[in-house]
Amino acid sequence: MSETTADRIALLRKAKTLPDLIANRAKTAPDDEALRQYDRSKGEWVSTTFGELQERILEWHKAYAALKLERGSRVGILLPNGIDAVCADQGALANALVPVPMHAIDTAGASAFILIDSQASVLVTNKLSRWQAIADTGIILPDLRHVILTEETSVPAPEGEIELHTLSDWLKMGEPLTEADLTEKPEPDDLGAIVYTSGTTGKPKGVMLTHRNFLTNVCDTPDCLTPIGGDIFLSFLPLSHTFERTLGYYLALGMGCTVVYNRSIMLLAEDFKTVRPTVIISVPRIYERVYAKLNDALEKKGGAAKKIFSWAVEAGWRRFCKRNKLPVDKSNRSFGNMIAGPLFEKKVSQTLMDQFGGRLRAAISGGAAINPKVAKVFCGLGMPVIQGYGMTETSPVIAGNRLDDNQPQTVGLPFTHVEVRLGEDNEIQVRGPSVMKGYWKRPKATAEAFTEDGWLHTGDVGSLSEDGHLSIRGRIKEIIVTSTGEKVPPADIESALETDPLFAQTFVLGENKPYISFITVLNPTEWKKLAASLSLDPESPESLSAPAARQAVIKRAKEATKDFPRYALPRAVTLVTEPWTIENGLLTPTLKLKRGPLRNKFADEIQQMYKA
Repeated sequence: MSETTADRIALLRKAKTLPDLIANRAKTAPDDEALRQYDRSKGEWVSTTFGELQERILEWHKAYAALKLERGSRVGILLPNGIDAVCADQGALANALVPVPMHAIDTAGASAFILIDSQASVLVTNKLSRWQAIADTGIILPDLRHVILTEETSVPAPEGEIELHTLSDWLKMGEPLTEADLTEKPEPDDLGAIVYTSGTTGKPKGVMLTHRNFLTNVCDTPDCLTPIGGDIFLSFLPLSHTFERTLGYYLALGMGCTVVYNRSIMLLAEDFKTVRPTVIISVPRIYERVYAKLNDALEKKGGAAKKIFSWAVEAGWRRFCKRNKLPVDKSNRSFGNMIAGPLFEKKVSQTLMDQFGGRLRAAISGGAAINPKVAKVFCGLGMPVIQGYGMTETSPVIAGNRLDDNQPQTVGLPFTHVEVRLGEDNEIQVRGPSVMKGYWKRPKATAEAFTEDGWLHTGDVGSLSEDGHLSIRGRIKEIIVTSTGEKVPPADIESALETDPLFAQTFVLGENKPYISFITVLNPTEWKKLAASLSLDPESPESLSAPAARQAVIKRAKEATKDFPRYALPRAVTLVTEPWTIENGLLTPTLKLKRGPLRNKFADEIQQMYKA
């Protein structure tokens, strides 16, 4: 008899520790495809079954055991998404060690900080050059003893107490061991990871998450969104991101789905069409980029195409609202929508769906709020964007929408084992078995993270509807309060601005100032068009400060934010062309703005915008 979805959920919930997720699937369906990734040396996609994956994990488990590390020792994992990252994690967990996931494109200094702070004994990374960059910082790593290099065939002789290993040589160290020698086994309340927060302000803190924390969140997710047999997840968020780690790795494999690893973010659009995923887990930026491209294409096609697109979205949105018991907007085109809407909608919807491979049944969005305009277009055109909410400290999901109860203006209902309340200033506070153990070696920060009666501070302002749906109103610390007393959520304004393809990145300001302003990194292609229309040289730095350019940009900014109150509309702007990246220290590894460093970098420009 074939395995049902209920069978898969039951097996998922039998797991007591994280290694059980894959081990149980390997026993039940060893020949099912677990992972797929692109092998550049062969020029082809390579698949790994659950049985093969479990055998590979056992090799890593033995190799870790051969190092004779103390139970609970930390293992830094600095790898791109792929089978080696999974094996590095699973092998460490099976040996009662604690993985410390690190962002594969973080700076060498940031990586060194995490290795020191976590007191990691082992680092697993792919290239000698990556390790050398960390060593070249000159930062002493007193606890590190072994560095495993997964893509190298030879390594230099050890210098000092740190020993370098190729992956093949290191795995051979474990070959003499039998399963009887593998005496260390994890317990549910052992640490399953120390995950370092993004650090938008100050140094990142290590969030201590147990096996039980992760598994509670994993096992709650099917109540919200249930993976089914045959689902294919396209994985492109880093595994150091707890959102991807919990849902796109532990949940996906625990439910017997296939995880396909994106070749690179630059090839994401092509991989969507090649892999044709059924489920994706993404941050809003990906959806907003597709939305901006759609708008750009419509501008080129002209008025008729825009009218058809608008008609299709409106017709689809009305049906979406009825299906999800949401208020239906009144329209003088309602009757026309009933007749012409479906004719337009099918074609327009297919154009959107084709951008993601054509068979997507669930698109999960988290990490930040998705722009309402974007959500309306995607949901109206039949692409089910499911918005959720969480934080690293809660493993990570707190609440989520559902395919049969999708209210895009909210982040859905709290998960089964998550309690939510609104505290002082309507701060969202949570408690439950998915909430972290605390911050690594930071008892004061841990104490400050919780209320006196044991609820976790999220720092987010929220509201709860009568039927229990949670909405996010902004960050307590990030809400801009202008000198006129108006409160403005900068992330919402930034999200709205970035629906215009001219604005590649935006940073909104106005704290204690009389009006809102913003700094924007311009899309090079769009900037060339705008500059040409204003008879400006797009290559000249002076053009960025030309009054005509700023006026034109402010006009477009006001159009993009027209749904906000008048006091929230930007009145001043600084134009730049150099992107903000993780490497130059202006973005976190999860692509959030580092607001403090941005204020410092543009201190003179900010002063100039408010000089008048």
